[in-house]
Amino acid sequence: MIKAVLFDLDGTLLNRDASVQVFITNQYERLYHWLHHIPKDLYTSRFIELDQRGYVWKDRVYKQIIEEFSIEGLTWEELLDDYISQFKHSCVPFPHLHNMLDELHGGGIQLGMITNGFGRFQMDNILALEIEPYFQEILISEWEGVKKPNSEIFKRAIKRLHVKPEECIFVGDHPEYDVYSAQKIGMKGVWKRDPRRTGAKKADAVIDDLSELTHCIRSF
Repeated sequence: MIKAVLFDLDGTLLNRDASVQVFITNQYERLYHWLHHIPKDLYTSRFIELDQRGYVWKDRVYKQIIEEFSIEGLTWEELLDDYISQFKHSCVPFPHLHNMLDELHGGGIQLGMITNGFGRFQMDNILALEIEPYFQEILISEWEGVKKPNSEIFKRAIKRLHVKPEECIFVGDHPEYDVYSAQKIGMKGVWKRDPRRTGAKKADAVIDDLSELTHCIRSF
């Protein structure tokens, strides 16, 4: 019997691709005085390219942008501070996020989250999505001192929820970091399909939309 569901954040609950597009467009407009010599489409597309879907931290991204576009009057540190303080205002949830969490919570399922990233930054995004109250446990890699795909962070989560691995499902968009890593310790791994990643062939189930999760759980 499934007693708990654990989630990844970026690409699973938070539509990070859409959020980044909103953020970088807003940043360009907010800092237009210093960026106006760069076409908006070029600035936004280059940021997204350098960001590599969040796998490159923004100090490196902004250093490269300052150099490539010969930006004067702004430092990379100021651009990074803007990212850290303002990104939370651009968070875009995936469709049906709150309805899905309401269904699971109403059904007596415990909820947890495991996400890689910086603690305050990720928590700000969670708060912006207005989902923090749903979760009994939220583990963020910076604060835990360990990150996915290390099995330790998964073991900590299920220990804190007082459940066995076989009583848990992990839902994520990354085949290795989310699905396979959870399966290694005995959890069910559900892949939230990402069209820009290769398929998670060994996933216990695949969903395209968060609204499918409740039915998916009943199949286990």
